[in-house]
Amino acid sequence: MGHSAQQPSWHSERRFVKVPTALDFTFVETDQLEEWISTSSSYPLALISFGASIPNLPPSVNCPTLSIDLPQLTEPARVEVWASAKPVRMIRNDNVSVAMNGEVAAAFLSVKESAGVALEITTYHAYRSLLSELRELGYPYLWRAWNYFPAINDQESGLERYQRFCIGRHQALLEALPDFPASLPAATAVGTASGPLQVYALAGIYPARHLGNPRQVHAYEYPESYGPRSPSFSRATIAQVDGSAQLFLAGTASVVGHASRHVDSSKAQARETLENIQTLLSHAQATSNTGSFVDPGNALYKVYVRDAGDLGEIRQVIENTPLVHTQIFFLHGHLCRRELLVEIEAIVTSDSGSACCNSSG
Repeated sequence: MGHSAQQPSWHSERRFVKVPTALDFTFVETDQLEEWISTSSSYPLALISFGASIPNLPPSVNCPTLSIDLPQLTEPARVEVWASAKPVRMIRNDNVSVAMNGEVAAAFLSVKESAGVALEITTYHAYRSLLSELRELGYPYLWRAWNYFPAINDQESGLERYQRFCIGRHQALLEALPDFPASLPAATAVGTASGPLQVYALAGIYPARHLGNPRQVHAYEYPESYGPRSPSFSRATIAQVDGSAQLFLAGTASVVGHASRHVDSSKAQARETLENIQTLLSHAQATSNTGSFVDPGNALYKVYVRDAGDLGEIRQVIENTPLVHTQIFFLHGHLCRRELLVEIEAIVTSDSGSACCNSSG
């Protein structure tokens, strides 16, 4: 991926000539998506767009597509592409779509909320459907999850909708995952401008390794002041894929211990978030034999910004860090706590090594 010193990487293009692996991730400019499909030696595993629909694709493309109402805050428009070096098989069953390559599965589910049905009930059944399908297909180990739904901070019968979401997710994962909560994957939950509850996940035929962050309390150990059920996710997950390791960083914000920091400053929150990310990268590096997670060319970041007017300050902070050399996607979305102004997630591929995927930390 090339870029000039004068032009940050969120404006740069990633070359299509890339050695594919069993699981690969990239951002492709929307108007170049058809070219990527026709020239890449990879098989599309999933296509995800934000704030706009995916353009018409050739009939040969048979993978899940998802459009999420989170407007992009920078140009040009991009599509997040998950790809595989191995042929992909896809199945659709009711609301669930799953693409798989024999090692990894990408599962997608969209559920329209029904009037009078609490969000925790909708969430519970969504997760049960998703996990049941993955288990039946032979991918029982949950590696990474993303959750998007509207009005995340609104009150619903005395609780925030995010808190209700956490109740339903907790119950479904408690029932379905062995060794709960140590088996909880990295995850993101962000509020959209509109749309249904959208859940998608990566799962494997073998377990991954789930990590905590030394600067933060495990999310699943938060005190009851944050809701009747703690958020059910780990801070990061390392998965072994086709001889390389993928590090999935959960949505990370300006939280130290379990408390929000710098509630009135997006710039200070961005700095604190990056400190959390750096600590987690170092922790992953120190506790596993996965090769290096510090090569910026092997990382993709999504930055969720609550107030679009804060984008300039947040970008200014990022420009002074190694993140400027990675692929970065800026999106406009609401976060799980009203006071949080920025959240960052990442996918980092190690340059070599083999992951140790049988413990949590």
